[in-house]
Amino acid sequence: MHCSSLSLPAPSKLPLPPSLRPQKSPNFDSLNNRLISHINVGHLRKAITTLDLMAQRGTHPDLPIYSLLLKSCIRSRNFDLGRLVHARLVHSQLELDPVVLNSLISLYSKSRDWKKANSIFENMGNKRNLVSWSAMVSCFANNDMGLEAILTFLDMLEDGFYPNEYCFASVIRACSNAQNIRIGNIIFGSVIKSGYLGSDVCVGCSLIDMFAKGSGELDDAYKVFETMPETDAVTWTLMITRLAQMGCPGEAIDLYVDMLWSGLMPDQFTLSGVISACTKLDSLSLGQQLHSWVIRSGLALGHCVGCCLVDMYAKCAADGSMDDARKVFDRMPNHNVLSWTSIINGYVQSGEGDEEAIKLFVGMMTGHVPPNHFTFSSILKACANLSDLRKGDQVHSLAVKLGLASVNCVGNSLISMYSRSGQVEDARKAFDILYEKNLISYNTIVDAYAKHSDTEEAFGIFHEIQDTGFGASAFTFSSLLSGAASICAVGKGEQIHARIIKSGFESNQGICNALVSMYSRCGNIDAAFAVFNEMEDWNVISWTSMITGFAKHGYAAAAVEMFNKMLEAGLKPNEITYIAVLSACSHAGLVAEGWKHFKAMQKKHGIIPRMEHYACMVDLLGRSGSLVEAIEFINSMPFTADELIWRTFLGACRVHGHIELGKHAAKMIIEQNPHDSAAYSLLSNLYASSGLWEEVAKVRKDMKEKFLIKEAGSSWIEVKNKIHKFHVGDTSHPKAREIYDELDKLGSKIKKIGFVPNTDFVLHDVEEEQKEYYLFQHSEKIAVAFGLISTSKSKPIRVFKNLRVCGDCHTAIKYISKATGREIVVRDSNRFHHFKDGTCSCNDYW
Repeated sequence: MHCSSLSLPAPSKLPLPPSLRPQKSPNFDSLNNRLISHINVGHLRKAITTLDLMAQRGTHPDLPIYSLLLKSCIRSRNFDLGRLVHARLVHSQLELDPVVLNSLISLYSKSRDWKKANSIFENMGNKRNLVSWSAMVSCFANNDMGLEAILTFLDMLEDGFYPNEYCFASVIRACSNAQNIRIGNIIFGSVIKSGYLGSDVCVGCSLIDMFAKGSGELDDAYKVFETMPETDAVTWTLMITRLAQMGCPGEAIDLYVDMLWSGLMPDQFTLSGVISACTKLDSLSLGQQLHSWVIRSGLALGHCVGCCLVDMYAKCAADGSMDDARKVFDRMPNHNVLSWTSIINGYVQSGEGDEEAIKLFVGMMTGHVPPNHFTFSSILKACANLSDLRKGDQVHSLAVKLGLASVNCVGNSLISMYSRSGQVEDARKAFDILYEKNLISYNTIVDAYAKHSDTEEAFGIFHEIQDTGFGASAFTFSSLLSGAASICAVGKGEQIHARIIKSGFESNQGICNALVSMYSRCGNIDAAFAVFNEMEDWNVISWTSMITGFAKHGYAAAAVEMFNKMLEAGLKPNEITYIAVLSACSHAGLVAEGWKHFKAMQKKHGIIPRMEHYACMVDLLGRSGSLVEAIEFINSMPFTADELIWRTFLGACRVHGHIELGKHAAKMIIEQNPHDSAAYSLLSNLYASSGLWEEVAKVRKDMKEKFLIKEAGSSWIEVKNKIHKFHVGDTSHPKAREIYDELDKLGSKIKKIGFVPNTDFVLHDVEEEQKEYYLFQHSEKIAVAFGLISTSKSKPIRVFKNLRVCGDCHTAIKYISKATGREIVVRDSNRFHHFKDGTCSCNDYW
């Protein structure tokens, strides 16, 4: 590619003998003048027509006219006409000179056909001059082929040509990335020696870009800017824009002020850069001042400035309002893809404008403005926020039709949308068709699998990330930890923790917070606390995670103490923190403490209680047996109690056997949601625990008629990184015989030390002996028995259940812990129970 061709010109390029050359027709001058006239006024199609007419009459213009026509096509970016001119040149059989050949290289370079440009260059032979070499360096640089541009530059030097300012600017542009910046620094030395740094603005601008983009060294970029003896508005604008883009918006605004003092007038591109800087600084007042300047300058309605103003008002509005952004958009006389995308993205990011974003997208399509990849990315987020999979599928189909579904940002939004809608297979398909996956793509699909408890697939993608060489990010690890926590796979979590340490992320605050949450949710509160203690810095999430952990594990005193320490550290609790504290008080029956925090959250910290906070208080009062006080509290709430409140109250009625209040709670739930199977199940259990079998039958019949299915109780345990799940009376496990043999032995052992089965917890109208048999087939007992025969005696047994643990099982597991000397941790739908030496951390209050 970079060696000079030594071959002779092709026969068609050899000069024709005079006798064979086309003779000029009598009206040649007339046609030639007409051709020149068309070129001068920019009527290029008429010029081509005239060219064809001359060919029909056996003549053609001279090379300078062809050169003039080619340059006009390039200037007007009418590349298709330029190709027609090239075809006419070939047909004319003229021997092309360097001027025309260089114009052809430029034509194909700017139309991004680098192969054709390179073919012309390679066949030029000794006709190549400095312009030819510079054009080819520029061609490769413009087509993101930095290495080829640099190699061509080096070949040019070997061929004896010394670069001019145009060539230097092109090769520096090729070095404006992390891969080629080292070579760029060497070329920078040559630029200084050549004197072009001080004499050519284009070279200076290219160097500013190289240092900013290639190494992120804004100081070096600014030194170049200061060194340049002559700077124009373009140079100032470039420096302002790069400062704004690369994390120095304050400096960008300062430089803009300096530009005004220097007497230079900003243009639309300058103002766009400064407005973007205001957006990054979240400075609405300064942005409004610039908007006034824009209006006075007559630039307000241009696409460039208009888009930046829309973005600024959307992101900086204190109340999250899109009103001002919409006014700017509506006042723009016409819209292109950038302005439509700006306003759509503004509505999506505002948090409450997804419906309006979709309406605007429809308007954009109606106006025949094709969306780009950024538009699709934003509108797919709107569909995901609205959980509108039907619209999302339609947008996906359009993206496929326009060939944009495989672009990173579109694909990543598709993965996220399908994941949030529970369509993990569709999310995977969107991931698989991505043309070029980046770390965001991998993280998004890992998060999708993690959120849907498919840790095997999540780990598979994690290994793929490592194989690609990207290296997992903090988000990757946090997603994996969340996935492990969702299925209570502490073994997986420990493996991830080891990888985190190996990768050097052990001090990352976000990952440490995820570790605290994972260990806590997987039943290892000691490990969670150890991670918390080793953290270098805590935020409100760190404290809240630890408080929640203590609350769920029944350590109410530790949770409240942790909350007080958080306040002493000067951190303001948020809504979730208060849910954790109130929950801790509820699990321990700390009624007075709970009331104190409930009243303080608004009075001291300005946090208005949400439905969840009221539910915690109902739970606190209900668990303590204060059912009348609980229902009075519900009736005094500032809004109508939802299903969560009444379900919490119904659960308390079930525990304390209050039939009438329980019936009222069930009625309130069913009024709001006639298909809430949990309400029917709780009511059925309430009747069953009181021996009202006829009422039980009525509820079950009602459920059957409404096709409602009670959630089946199940328990699971992780052994050797594998989850083993059990249902009531389960015999499907390969070790079922050994499990039931162990249960029989345990039954005999614990009865000898005082255990008496409590058949009140059998919610079926059968004989006593049959009830006792049913009790020993509960899923949590089966899981505990399996844990005893499958795990080391030195390790705690950790069992997880989807429903509230049965009262008989709770008592039995206390005795099992005493009889076997094993620590047993059981997490039910409400909390953790730590059984050790015959006692439970909940003190039988749950």
